[in-house]
Amino acid sequence: MNQQPIIVALDFPDANSALNLAKRLRGQPCHLKVGKELFTRSGSQIIEQLQALDFKIFLDLKFHDIPNTVAKAVEAAAAMGVWMVNVHASGGVKMMEAARNALIKFSQPPILIAVTVLTSLNDADLLEIGISSNVETHVQRLALLTKKAGLDGVVCSPKEIKLLRESIGKDFLLVTPGIRPIGSAQNDQQRILTPSQALDLGTNYLVIGRPITAAVDPVIALEEINRSLIS
Repeated sequence: MNQQPIIVALDFPDANSALNLAKRLRGQPCHLKVGKELFTRSGSQIIEQLQALDFKIFLDLKFHDIPNTVAKAVEAAAAMGVWMVNVHASGGVKMMEAARNALIKFSQPPILIAVTVLTSLNDADLLEIGISSNVETHVQRLALLTKKAGLDGVVCSPKEIKLLRESIGKDFLLVTPGIRPIGSAQNDQQRILTPSQALDLGTNYLVIGRPITAAVDPVIALEEINRSLIS
């Protein structure tokens, strides 16, 4: 098993809140995710501050634009030394290939993954935006495009892990949000599993936010989840 499968989502509105939690989690087996709100408010400085606490950072900005623009954005992320960065697979093969090629010059490039279908969406949501395929079929289609483009893996919900492992194989990273420990609120996630269920199905990384960040004691919450993965 991956010794550090948990990525804690720092979905905070300000740098101080994120840094306070990071300081509490320092030394714990986890990585950290910085998303759109925190990065937009705090900029690249928050990445530097979290790296100074010895964390590897997943920069979750889901780039989706014309190929050249996405390539430049991914290159900028790599220059910051982030551990993982993502794009939207729905941007197409040319866009993803441009992102991949932008990383060739880096001796230690970040892991480059693509988002398939957001975990807040279901079949009805896809139909509403003109996609007649169900969620699983569309996720599989986008994951295969991602592999074709040469990226390292995809973001998918836990519900698609088994399907993707069977259709794409083991040498392809799966990063799964929508992870909820037993007893946690579902919130706005539609397609969820527990951490141990997701790992058993073959995911590589678990993105977990509120069950840790909103806990009375985030360190204890993280420790309990880690224990559940080896019990």
